Amino acid sequence: MDSENYPSPRPATDLSPNRSRNSRWIPLIHLLFVIVLLAILTPYEWDRVNSENQQLPWLTRFFLNVNVDTTPYFILLLLSPLCWFLRPPIHSRFFSTVIRPRLTSDWVREKQASKQRDFFACLLSMLVAASSFLLSVWTASHVVNEELNIALGDLPPAYHDEYSYLFQANTFLAGQTSFPSHPGAPEIFDQVHVLNEGKLASRYFPGTGLWLAPFVAWGHPYWGYWLAGAITAFFIFWAGRELAGNGVGLLAGLIIALSPGMAIFSNLLLAHHPTLVGLSLFLWAFLRMQRTRSFRDALLAGLGLSFGMLCRPMTAASFALPFGIWLGIEVIRYYFLRKSEKTTSESMGSVYPLVAGLAIPLGCGLIGLFIYNQSITGSGWKMPYQLYTDIYTPRHVYGFNNVIRGEQKLGPKVLDNYDKWAENLTPALAARNVQNRILASLQWTLGIIPLGLAGLIFLITEWRQWSRWWLIFASIVSLHIAHIPYWYDGIMHWHYVFETGPLWALIFARVTQTLFRIWHRIDRPLMSGLWACLTLVAVLTNLTAIPPFWSVSKLEIVVNNVAFSKFKHFQFQQMIYQHPQIKQPALILVKHDPSDRHIDYVINDPQLDQAILIGRDRPDLYSPAKLQTLFPDRNLYLFDAAQNRLSRWNGAYWEPIR
Repeated sequence: MDSENYPSPRPATDLSPNRSRNSRWIPLIHLLFVIVLLAILTPYEWDRVNSENQQLPWLTRFFLNVNVDTTPYFILLLLSPLCWFLRPPIHSRFFSTVIRPRLTSDWVREKQASKQRDFFACLLSMLVAASSFLLSVWTASHVVNEELNIALGDLPPAYHDEYSYLFQANTFLAGQTSFPSHPGAPEIFDQVHVLNEGKLASRYFPGTGLWLAPFVAWGHPYWGYWLAGAITAFFIFWAGRELAGNGVGLLAGLIIALSPGMAIFSNLLLAHHPTLVGLSLFLWAFLRMQRTRSFRDALLAGLGLSFGMLCRPMTAASFALPFGIWLGIEVIRYYFLRKSEKTTSESMGSVYPLVAGLAIPLGCGLIGLFIYNQSITGSGWKMPYQLYTDIYTPRHVYGFNNVIRGEQKLGPKVLDNYDKWAENLTPALAARNVQNRILASLQWTLGIIPLGLAGLIFLITEWRQWSRWWLIFASIVSLHIAHIPYWYDGIMHWHYVFETGPLWALIFARVTQTLFRIWHRIDRPLMSGLWACLTLVAVLTNLTAIPPFWSVSKLEIVVNNVAFSKFKHFQFQQMIYQHPQIKQPALILVKHDPSDRHIDYVINDPQLDQAILIGRDRPDLYSPAKLQTLFPDRNLYLFDAAQNRLSRWNGAYWEPIR
């Protein structure tokens, strides 16, 4: 029985390695894949070649400025008939006798049965974690401004959300969940994604701030995210190993470790990496619990899911939903088997310790979240996230017709420019968002072609059998469905379903295992090599540039996109802290550029006691003279973002100083 089929054996299918006798269908299916892929890729390649300089030879135009999402795979596809029909003897005694056995599920089951430690697996898991950490560091070292020799890691955060999480971490480091709003002029300190209703507090759930806090105190917040990426890759290896052996775990872990999307998000202080720490622990421990029926493994799974919930509740719930359904079926099955006296608790193993192990950490997490909500909103049932949306961004509400519903609840404190960014969610927009999220999740995890192909092959090879792999696939589907009722498709068209990345890596590794078994049994060794080349090409185009074939990697493209916002914040911070004519202590009011709703410079520490405070220009509520009386010990300045102009209040009018 294959390892991934616990607790029941799988029936064989025509494409299963266990049914190589029926291999007459395999050449036909391979041919069908080649024809379909050629039909998809050829028009893109034809248009690309014809758009180049027509005076150049055709072959030169084909290899010039290739489309990294299509051209390499088109070339490999043209080579596939050759790889199918040529069957050279390829044999490595060392690989076949030493390495290959250690990559199989049989090796893992033997170790589990004998309760021996698998040092080979430990080495592989550390390799995977180190690869992830080093890629995060390498991504941070990308130079994004040649003139100033500034790397990505030298710049401040890019997104409003990141500053809110830093605000939350600093609040926790002070031993509090919130700070009082400014007593005299609270409105000028309205910060995006920070509640300011008598209490200053991040709108977000506490898990991310808790993860960030020690690294913020250490002075290196990004190190916490590099570590989170390494931990995620580490547990994805062990989850893949639990499902189907060390080989599957290694490939899945390396795909996540070398994913360009994971690399860029490990350099953004968002909630996703801490969430994945919890969810990857949950995934591995739950899969292990299915095999061991152990309360300890259930408790570990519950701890991971509880932490993921404290970071991104809806994501954690949708990720875990298929596993929860499996556990519910187990409870029902156990109950009826006990009732019919067909089995005993000793022969089957009681399911209740598993439920208790999962429920205890989740219950503790929910109680902690209730107390956290109570401390900020005054009601344990009212989340800061929900309260912030109601007050400041009602058009951003979850669900269809969000703009129409939100406009019926507009209040005096709505951040009008940012709130109007929302589009009204209709079925057509929702369908477009789903498409964008699916394509982006494939693109930024490994590649659209390799992962799309793997998804299709997975459905073909697995559809007639029950295995735990369907829980992995169902979790992907569940994450997408849960985010259908939201109008925005996400950062990079992806971040709402970012957590599908490790799941796609596992699916790809599973399909690779299946195909290698099939090709080995029908003696097509070059096909395995071709698939390995496809994987390698995806990694190379994601992370490297090879002129003149392609001049920029996917990772570098997204690094430069993210660096744009980071650099604007960097320039503003350089100006206010190094400008020779800004005398501290100071209050700098910002008149934001209405055409740039995604850059907001009002960012302060939660105590509002730093030497330079940043405030929002609100002349309708506070004149400069009134602010001077409210802040008598501070010099007043006004920064006009649209004009890039700084002025000083001289007691009578704003006097430009640059």
